[in-house]
Order: sequence, then structure tokens, then C-alpha cells
Amino acid sequence: MELLITNAIVYDPANGIDGEKIDIAVKDGRIVETSELKDAKVLDASGLVAMPGGVDIHAHIAGPKVNKGRLLRPEDHLRMINRRREGLRPIVGYTIPTTFTTGYWYASMGYTTVMEPATPPLETRHTHEELNDTPIIDKACFPVVDSNWFVLEYLKEGDIQGCSAYLAWLLRSVKGYALKLVSPGSEEAWGWGEGLKGIDDPVPYFDITPREIIRGLHAVNKLLKLPSPIHIHCNDLGSPGNYRVTLDTMRCVEDLSERDRPSLHIVHIQFNAYAGSGWGDLSSGASELAKYMNSHSHVTADLGQVLFEDTTTMTADGPWQYVLHRLSGNKWVNHDVEAETGGGIVPYEYRRRNYVNAIQWSIGLEFALMVKDPWKLCLTTDHPNGGPFIEYPRIMTWLLSSKAREAALARINRRARRKSSLGSIDREYSLYELAIVTRAAPARILGLEGKGHLGIGADADVSLYKLNPYIMDLSKDYKRVREALRRAAYTIKGGEIVAIDGEALNTTYGKTYWVDVEVPEREEERVKRDLNEKFERYYSVKLENYPIEERDLRFPSPLHIRGEGI
Repeated sequence: MELLITNAIVYDPANGIDGEKIDIAVKDGRIVETSELKDAKVLDASGLVAMPGGVDIHAHIAGPKVNKGRLLRPEDHLRMINRRREGLRPIVGYTIPTTFTTGYWYASMGYTTVMEPATPPLETRHTHEELNDTPIIDKACFPVVDSNWFVLEYLKEGDIQGCSAYLAWLLRSVKGYALKLVSPGSEEAWGWGEGLKGIDDPVPYFDITPREIIRGLHAVNKLLKLPSPIHIHCNDLGSPGNYRVTLDTMRCVEDLSERDRPSLHIVHIQFNAYAGSGWGDLSSGASELAKYMNSHSHVTADLGQVLFEDTTTMTADGPWQYVLHRLSGNKWVNHDVEAETGGGIVPYEYRRRNYVNAIQWSIGLEFALMVKDPWKLCLTTDHPNGGPFIEYPRIMTWLLSSKAREAALARINRRARRKSSLGSIDREYSLYELAIVTRAAPARILGLEGKGHLGIGADADVSLYKLNPYIMDLSKDYKRVREALRRAAYTIKGGEIVAIDGEALNTTYGKTYWVDVEVPEREEERVKRDLNEKFERYYSVKLENYPIEERDLRFPSPLHIRGEGI
């Protein structure tokens, strides 16, 4: 299929294109030179802004925790119900929507690629079944590995080679894409009824610290040559004063960093950017974290912005979910995954008149506006933890418009408003910067070479919006901007138009990325001996039932890598 998009105002930061009128040529799912087209359908995009398809680096959209959330919250199903239309399935749910709703809604906003950032390895078959069922978008999932007994034992022994070979096997077995750490070591400590506060508290029995886990898995990531850095949910999430732990986490691999690529990706950093000594004096640590990131190149982050919503929190940080359950009095699910990880689910409502919630809201935006280089930042809400992804356009508007922020600031808790520095920040993102934090930066951090840009050879994922920066004042007209970003005029995925005016057109399916890392045969054999012995001793499933076959993925897209130095 051939398509020629003409007269669009293009924002493609990866190729340095900042609001230029350029034609975009599409052939067989890729961006090509216009000279290659012979019989193309022409889409006149006069007066429309064009960007690469959106890339969400961190959204909990599939897997056992999401499904438990749906079971826990039948009331959430009633918040959004649309009847089935031709070619589409019914839309149900809001903070924990169905798989079909998830795909349609992302397409409606111009997003075409989404990462599920935390899957328990043993339960990843369920994650892939839901990803298979999620229409339109390309996707991948990240197995949680920081409290895995194999990992802890290899790292305790200083056996980086063995740990690397094991994680290569694990990624291949569960068809994962990147390594995820959730409050490193905390879930294992939680199993012993203990907690870890900083990164130097030892994990019970294994006698290894979060610092050693982070450094060890950083070394593994490097040996395996994985396309994305390790993704870290920092220790002590949600606690007043935790920004110091986040700084310690950033610093702990400073000496291992490589100049040309990030070593750590800090996820939903807003939840780990708190100053103060308690809830009564909670304040922002955003400036300290932004200052560090502005002077170092080895760390990237996604935002985890809070919205004032009734939402459903879910994380592999089981200890924090217990705390949130005690703080809120809301219903709670606690889940343990044998020898690997665990997690929890708690419904929670962020209220603008609540001092703590208003400070949380302010911290996320402060951080986004204080980090000078947008290539180090990705826009997320940690869906659904900070709020549902369908509300991303509200955050985009707050970044683009100081007027929008002023209007929102006027409605929050008074004491929080006095403590917030938002009113003193006059920076407004440009559309170029918005395209970086929603497309180009997440694609680059993930190592997805065909995503996040519109250069020759890229995937033909294009979003068109009814925005014209030549005649609109994006700051003053922020409500129109928000509506335009909420309902993309056209979303094009792999060269096909999949949504028009914010409405998905059909139920098509995208690819699932995973990494297949080759390691030396001697290391593989050594790890297999370990696996056979310990699966018999610790697991309730047989080893042969653990791996997920490539045929179990609807459209698998493996990235073949040869590990080095193992």
C-alpha cells in the first residue's frame, strides 16, 4: 500500500525537523522517498501537525495484576461503556480498561507503541495472552528480576557470567524485552516480613543490598548488549524524603556509565521525588533530582504524573501497596509469585483539595519543566497508578501552556499552592519538545530504531492533529489544543489509517518485540543444570512448562543479539 501525506506541519526531532511543511511518503509499512511512490493515495494534511506515532515507555496494560485489578473494581467498568460498532469490540472500563479499549484509546490519541513495564516471569504467559488481544499497537513486556532467587544467588556469589546466562535464558523463555527492577530486593524482604528503606539495607537470607543488585544487573545488561538500559522503580517509593534514595540510586552506577548511552532509566520519578520528613510537611525534591540529571548523562526518567482521578494503583512493590492500603483504608490485593516477585493492588483517589495529593501533582510538573534536556524525559502517568493514560492530553497541555497550569494551580489545596514553585516557572514546551518526550526520547531509550521518527526506513507510524501553530496561540488556546491531542485527526499505523477524528476504525493487530540473546554454549549448559535442580526444589511447575514459545505470540518480532564477554 502507498500513501502520500502532503502539506503537513512536521515535528520530527530525531531528524531535526521543527515545524516544516514536508510531504511524507509511505510504502509497504515504511517511510520512503517520495520518488519511490507510483500509485499512492494522497492525504491532504494542510493545517495539520504531523508527528511520529506516540511511544509509551511505561503503562501497565496487560497481565495478571491488571486482570486482578479488573476483578477488584467492577465499579470501574461502569465509568465508560460504549456499545460495539462495526469492526470494533465494546469499550468498557476507565482506569483498567479491557484489552480492546486499550488499543482503541491509544490509537485515538495517535499512540502506536506501548510497553508493559512489569511482568512476573512465571505469569508472563498471561501477559502475552492479553498483549495478543490488544489491538492496533506494537508492544513488549519487561520481566521483573530484582527479587528473583536465581538472580540474587548469582549476584551474591559475584557470578555475573552465570547471572547473564540465566537472564538471557529468562528473556528468551518469557519473550521479554528489557530488565525491570522494582524497589530492588524489597519484595523478597517483604516475604520475610521486613522492609528496605535505602539502597544499602541487606536483603534477608541472601545478604545482598539493593546497591549490589543494581550494579550487578547494570553489568549484566551491558554484557548482554540489551537494547534498553535497566528500568528501575527506586526503593522507598511514596515516602517523604525519598528523593535522597533516588539520588543514591542515580549515583550508584555513575562510575560504570558510558558516555554515549544511558545506564539507568528511572521509572515514574514523581513518586520518588519527595522531600520533607512526614506527610504534614511533604514538599518537592524535584529541583534536586532535576539538577542532578541536568549535569549527568547516564540517567533518563519517565514522569509518573499524578492526575486528580479515582484510579487503581498496582505495582510489584508489595510493601508500598500495604502502606497505601493502611493509609487509605481501601481494599487491597497482595500477591506473591513463587521465588520471583510479588505485588499489590489498591484503589486510590487523588484529590486536588488534599494537601499531599496536590503536592504530588505539582512535583511531577516541576520536574518536567526543570529538566533542561527533553531527550532525558518521557511523559507517563505510570498508568494507571498516577491516572489513566487516556488523560495524557491534559498533561501535554500543562507542559505547553503556563495559562493551563495557572488555571489548574488555582483549584488545588491552598497550602500546597503556596509551597509549589510551579507559579514561578514560565517555561512552556514547544511542539518539538512535546514530540521528543512522547515519541523520540522513549523510542531512543528503548532502542527501537524504527520508532519515534519519520526518517527513511522508519515504521510508517504517523499521527496528525488539528493544530496549526502558525495561527494558534498554543498557550492561550490550551483547551482547543487539549481536544486536538485527545482526538487525533488521523492515526496511521504501519502505513494504514487506523483511526480518524479520535475513533478507531478496525481491530487490527501489531507486533510484540522481544530479545533473543545468544550466549556461549558452556554458560548455557551450566545454567541449565542450575535450572533443573532448583526448579525441582523450589517451583510448583516443571521447567519444561515454563518457556513461552514464539508461536504463542500473535506477531512476534524478535531482536537477535550476541552477548559479549560472557
